[in-house]
Amino acid sequence: MCLILFAYNYHPDYRLILTANRDEFYHRPTRPMQYWPDQPQLLAGQDLEQGGTWLGITRSGRFAALTNHRDGFRQPQGVSSRGNLPLQFLLSEMSSQTFIRETNADRFDGFNQLIDDGHQLGYLSNRADALLPVPEGIHGISNAVFDTPWPKLVGAKAALKNCIDSGLLTADGLIQLMRDPTTYSDEQLPDTGINIELERLLSASFIHSEKYGTRATTVVLIKHSGEAELIEQNYDAQGATGRSQFSFHIDRK
Repeated sequence: MCLILFAYNYHPDYRLILTANRDEFYHRPTRPMQYWPDQPQLLAGQDLEQGGTWLGITRSGRFAALTNHRDGFRQPQGVSSRGNLPLQFLLSEMSSQTFIRETNADRFDGFNQLIDDGHQLGYLSNRADALLPVPEGIHGISNAVFDTPWPKLVGAKAALKNCIDSGLLTADGLIQLMRDPTTYSDEQLPDTGINIELERLLSASFIHSEKYGTRATTVVLIKHSGEAELIEQNYDAQGATGRSQFSFHIDRK
């Protein structure tokens, strides 16, 4: 994931409203969101190159989502794929607090991770202090630490707030919100140690180029009652491809 927007305990009916874009090279093999044959309680996409995931949920309500932390000034040093982090949490029975305390974050290159054990939403990063619990309200994570006000994140959070406050909240509306191709002027861009042409490209919420772009938009809607709905819209270099939708009642332990 490269952009996650969410409203936590902000809406009277929903515990969590989340929408996220995964940006990746088009040639990288991926399995769309589905229940995993060897882990039937797990609903997630899968990176077929490394075996991990970027976003997933279990039938018991455990949830995790991940973004990379972009820092071109550092040499990569991680010895484990970051996609293993969501799996480690989702397939465990650890509380959010225990996972934050026991995870060896130094084994990974820079990351941001939302983790929800069904009772408490937390944030873990090896580039910032952990947050537990995450404050109620509207928040976002791009490729910097929690709520860093990069232009696309500021604009997208405002759009999410408007979508919810208007009373017109729909999954289609959240997917459309994430398709914003707006890029920003050079003076507004962060300096993350990459060339300015790439910085411009990555400043959009929805990214499209010849070889790299937004591969999926995922919407997660979890009601206080335990009703969960997930929608994933996939993309390739030519545009929108398949869409999948899942609904179930969370069986909290």
